[in-house]
Amino acid sequence: MIRVNDTITLEDWELTESFTRAQGPGGQNVNKVSTAVELRFEAARSPNLPAPAKARLKRLAGRRWTADGALIIFVQDTRSQARNREIAQQRLIDLIREALKTPKRRIATRPTLGAKRRRIASKKQRGVVKLLRGKVQDDE
Repeated sequence: MIRVNDTITLEDWELTESFTRAQGPGGQNVNKVSTAVELRFEAARSPNLPAPAKARLKRLAGRRWTADGALIIFVQDTRSQARNREIAQQRLIDLIREALKTPKRRIATRPTLGAKRRRIASKKQRGVVKLLRGKVQDDE
């Protein structure tokens, strides 16, 4: 059981861990020990997550979200299986906490009258500068 915050805990049936051999350097041990961790969280079926948080989690997860509504986190950072498990669980907790944050609603605003006037004045000034770049005519 993983505790995300005061109100949300993830049950054991929602999580599945599988271990594979990690890539990269590791000496003689690399071909014998399965240290890479694949943590699978059944997010769509989870009764502990509210629906809006599930939608935000799906958007945050991106390619890690499967067609059947599971979130897969793959970690092979260290050569220790226990440490990779901790990293995977921490990444899952961080992702869920990020999904639980409700985004602020944007309040539509309009430019002030002074801002409109300053913008038009600067455009006119720029037009005058460009106009002065033209050919010079002799009045003589």
